[in-house]
Amino acid sequence: MRAAPPARIRVLREAPVRPEGGHVLHWMVGFRRPRWNFSLEHAASLADSLGKPLVVLEALRVGYPWASDRLHQFILDGMRANAGYFKNKNVYYFPYVEAAEGEGRGLLRAFAKDACVVVSDDYPTFFIPKMQEAAASQLKARIELVDSNGLFPMRATDKVFSRAFDFRRHLQRELPQYLGERPLADPVDGLAPIQKKTREGLAALTGKKWHPATEDVLLGKTLATLPLDHDVPAADISGGFEAGEARVHEFLAGDIDRYGEERNHPDADVASRLSPWLHFGHVSTHQIFDELAKNEGWSAEQLSKKVNGAREGWWGMSSTAESFLDELVTWREVGFNMCAHREDYDQYESLPAWARESLELHESDEREHLYSLDELAASETYDPIWNAAQNELRETGRLQNYLRMLWGKKILEWSPTARDALAVMIELNNKYALDGRDPNSYSGIFWVLGRYDRAWGPERPIFGKIRYMSSDNTKRKLRMREYLDRFGDQGSLLA
Repeated sequence: MRAAPPARIRVLREAPVRPEGGHVLHWMVGFRRPRWNFSLEHAASLADSLGKPLVVLEALRVGYPWASDRLHQFILDGMRANAGYFKNKNVYYFPYVEAAEGEGRGLLRAFAKDACVVVSDDYPTFFIPKMQEAAASQLKARIELVDSNGLFPMRATDKVFSRAFDFRRHLQRELPQYLGERPLADPVDGLAPIQKKTREGLAALTGKKWHPATEDVLLGKTLATLPLDHDVPAADISGGFEAGEARVHEFLAGDIDRYGEERNHPDADVASRLSPWLHFGHVSTHQIFDELAKNEGWSAEQLSKKVNGAREGWWGMSSTAESFLDELVTWREVGFNMCAHREDYDQYESLPAWARESLELHESDEREHLYSLDELAASETYDPIWNAAQNELRETGRLQNYLRMLWGKKILEWSPTARDALAVMIELNNKYALDGRDPNSYSGIFWVLGRYDRAWGPERPIFGKIRYMSSDNTKRKLRMREYLDRFGDQGSLLA
């Protein structure tokens, strides 16, 4: 049992650790998993060294932006899996599900009042950072945030990278020193048993005001009674670390062999589809990397000495494995780099200057088609491929990787301004996508408008120097007959 690496720890509230406190509190908000979790491991290490019980508080509020049956159910699945795991461990786990907005107010304070220290998750987007800052202004305990987002500690550099190439080159130079730092698979193993009297004392902290969620609540049987958007139904996949780890095993045992060459083709359906579990912290990049490395028979000695920013060749793995790692590590973590260091990561002003200048130069260009947010949400455009992509997003909470780029480019083409397009993309993605509200999804949205890209020529109406994509070219390049049959009844277009 070890403390988290120093590069992953950030003190949110300076105060001494209180050895006389009753317990160590782990406030689980971003990495909602019991395994491969630096944050949980750090809390367990503190509890062990202080000889105190570990309390894990995992709460689910209502009233957060875009709260819906879809997002709630996925989180509840994870909480139910965590409850089953912690039931057999020496941990006091308290899953709390708010029934009405504001009912959970004061719960964190109740657990933190007698805590030796509070440990939480350093996750850089959505409402989480502001919620933690508000807590720091109200609590008296020391608060430490721990980064368990990716292979590279997101605060190990202060530089914000504007191109994936530059970030990849930085990783090739700096990442090797961190590859040996992996979280434990089962970080709470080895904690001392919690005595019955101690458990009773912990239960008394919440009194009659707050109760741990029942099995029925965690199963989602009370969703209909909660103040959520019930028009966005639960997805057809389950959340939680068990479901996420099962998908990791399935992907690495099969689809990854075709990933490098076929992942762009909707009909191939060989993408990892891991983003929902990664977003909610149900699976760890470290676990995925560890299993992939074992499958490849890889060791760190195989890393190339060349620091050239190349997409392939540096890891010393197969080409398909390196293609997957470029998405999992380079492209995913460059988004965390942006969101950790720029508070305006979701604002139009965060775009590169060249992109803003070009978009604004063409702002008055004539748009042949303009669609409202409601029309776009309902897939009511002239374009059957775009409609199918939006149908997939709205109905399943997922969006095929390549079509996600086209989806955004067409929204830019059909919006009065780039600012309007950005607002629509954020709204549709965050409302419907299981992996929305995430650094990686913000990277995808802003890439549409020039982030992490370069100027392209010749200049085009509306797009200016922004990279252009069209449905006609997409139809010629990709195999998607089955996809269109499923989501758009447009298979005849490819005949």
